[in-house]
Parts: sequence; C-alpha cells; structure tokens
Amino acid sequence: MKTVLITGSTDGIGKQTALELARRGWRVFLHGRNLRRGEEARREILRQVPQADITCLNADFSSLEEVRQLARVVLSLTPRLDALVNNAGVFLHQRLLSRDGFEMNFAVNHLAHFLLTNLLLGLLQSSAPARVVTVSSVMHRNGRLNLEDLQMEQGYTGSRAYAASKLMNVLFAAELARRMEGKGVTSNSLHPGVVATKMLREAFPSLQGSSLEEGAATSVFLVTAPDLEGVTGKYFEHGQMAPCHPLAEDREVCAQLWDISARLSGLI
Repeated sequence: MKTVLITGSTDGIGKQTALELARRGWRVFLHGRNLRRGEEARREILRQVPQADITCLNADFSSLEEVRQLARVVLSLTPRLDALVNNAGVFLHQRLLSRDGFEMNFAVNHLAHFLLTNLLLGLLQSSAPARVVTVSSVMHRNGRLNLEDLQMEQGYTGSRAYAASKLMNVLFAAELARRMEGKGVTSNSLHPGVVATKMLREAFPSLQGSSLEEGAATSVFLVTAPDLEGVTGKYFEHGQMAPCHPLAEDREVCAQLWDISARLSGLI
C-alpha cells in the first residue's frame, strides 16, 4: 500500500485530494491545525471509502516547532512515504506575524513546507520512487521576489504577499528537483484552478470557483500518473505542463532562496 501525507487536508482541495487517493487504495495521512476538524474529515472520507486507511495528524504551520513535531510523528508512524503533497495555505489581507515572527503568508505557505519536506527527505528517498507535489497558484506569475524583504515589511498587501509566497513554492519545487536529481524523488508544482474553497471566498468573495473535484484533479494526477514517473522540475495547470515564472530557471536565485529558507527555518 502506498502512503501519502497531504498538508492542509481537513477541508477544501486537500480533503478532496485525500478522498481521491483513498479511493485509489492509498494510505493517507491527513493534516490540519484543528484535531476535531481532522477527525470530522477522517470520518467523512471513511463514510465514502469504508476500507480506507486514514490517519489524522495535527500541526499549526505558523509554528516551526509544530512542523518539526509533525515530521517526527510521521517518521514514527510509517516506514515509507511515497508522496508528499504540500497543499496547506493561507491568504491574509492584513500583515500578521507567525509564532516565530515571520510574515504569515511566507511562514505557512512557504517556510513550513520547506522545513517539512526537508525533514522527510530521507524517508522519501528510502521509499523511492517518491514524489513531492507542491500546490502553488497561477498568481505566482504576478509574484515579485525581494530576497532582501521576504517578510514584506515594505508595501504589504494581501495579494502581493500571497503571490510572492506562491512564487516561492514554484522556486522551491524547482530547486528541490535539481537537488534530488538521480535520487529517486521527483518534485513538481501546480495551479489547482480557481476553486470554490473557503480561502477563495475570504480572499476574493466576488469570484465563482470550480468544483473541489476539479481543484484536486491535478494534485491527484501528479501523485499517481504512471506517465509522470521521473518527470521533475515542472509546473502544471489543468493536468498539463505549463509555463511558469522565469525565475524558476534562475539557478542562482533558487539556490539563494533555498539557503535563506534553510537558515530561517533552523535547518542549518
């Protein structure tokens, strides 16, 4: 049985991704901030897939220590991890700080996933072939990366901070692909579509989104498609490879972001 960890999977696209993979016979680790909501999501999936193997894990991604604890729990619970779906995300109109003092979009959308992925890389490599799938957004194309102001202390708006964090997702996925070349772990990123989620309603109340099934489809495709065995360092929209921000090809910028993230997350 293949095993997947999906962050931010107690509702929205993440929960739908978990449901679809459970239907395909995967062992699923659900993750959320709230244990009660996690158990509700677990029960909901079991009602639709009674034979599913679902475990609910709790961690607040605004705390790097909780991210580390999540990684420790995963390592204690499973001898293998075939896929990691970095799906959790926030969109905040106001500039708020995480428990560790980082701007919240940066902390949750990028830094927490950077740290979690790195802490689980050994398990992913020992489970090879394995896949890391990072959920970005088409908004990343509007993102601006200022390595001197990743906390967006200057000129903060919710949309700018979110777009920057989604650009970081794409650069992280591309750099991870380069670092994992020849090690049996692929890394790709994606835009799930404009989907009718709680985040969409809060961030863009006038937009009408597509279904959760459509939103989860590309994540599920990147995790499961046999044709993608060995495909890495790519960006996908609507189940197809698509052009992404040109900075993803800038090895120096990607490496700089990686090094800054490693330092800020305490990885080095």
